[in-house]
Amino acid sequence: MKNFQNKAELSTYIGVLKANGSTIGFVPTMGALHQGHLSLVNNGLSENDLVVVSIFVNPTQFDNKEDLVKYPRTLEEDISLLKTVSSDRIIVYSPTVDDIYGNHIESRTFTFDGLEHEMEGAFRKGHFDGVGTIVKRLFEIVKPDRAYFGEKDFQQLQIIRKLVELHQLPVEIIGCPIHRAADGLAMSSRNARLSSEHRIVSPFIYKTLIAAKTQFGTKSAQAVTEWVNKEFKNQPLFELEYFIIADISTLKPVKRKSTEKSYRAFIAVYAGDIRLIDNIALN
Repeated sequence: MKNFQNKAELSTYIGVLKANGSTIGFVPTMGALHQGHLSLVNNGLSENDLVVVSIFVNPTQFDNKEDLVKYPRTLEEDISLLKTVSSDRIIVYSPTVDDIYGNHIESRTFTFDGLEHEMEGAFRKGHFDGVGTIVKRLFEIVKPDRAYFGEKDFQQLQIIRKLVELHQLPVEIIGCPIHRAADGLAMSSRNARLSSEHRIVSPFIYKTLIAAKTQFGTKSAQAVTEWVNKEFKNQPLFELEYFIIADISTLKPVKRKSTEKSYRAFIAVYAGDIRLIDNIALN
């Protein structure tokens, strides 16, 4: 399995592949890979000749510096896991911070038609500037035909779609279903840091989302939101940061339901100092 640390060498190699007619899929990650990542890679392999997997913990998208320090870095294990999928059709790009940013570790400022101000944007200042900066840079380096993102980070997915639209980037963005553990917990690299106590009760998050979806069929968004807030007040192991029902196109909270619009419920929860997010389509 080829593993590049240098963007120039990777770009040259991909250029040769594309000149020979190969199609390139791309799965950007921050490492600590799990089955959710592998599902994205498998989707990419089904639609492209090769898939580039980037493994890079991007400093500019962390609003919490302690979270950046604690974020797991497991490159050797990640490569071994990728080899279980394919050893000859996956290319790894694991750059240093210097290879990506040089001497200027800072974000560009982006506007995404207001998508960046909702939910995660409201609670994690500057986060989507960091996301936009690294994703645009990686697209310029890898030049993929298609890029694959999980719907667990649905707001990020919508923002990347907007990034491609506004900057006219020649890549197709593919959203992939949330990959869950058998008990319903959405796969995340942060799950490995959960205490055993928190991990046992973590299916509560998805069960609450499923119940909210059922209620949304007959109740107002406000009534569903109030019910979810009450449920979490009765679950002392979790601290609810937000639960929001939003229009998927604008990501703005719904005030009055319309049969002509599509909605999702979004949630962010603290399990101790571990922040977990999830969402579910409502209609």
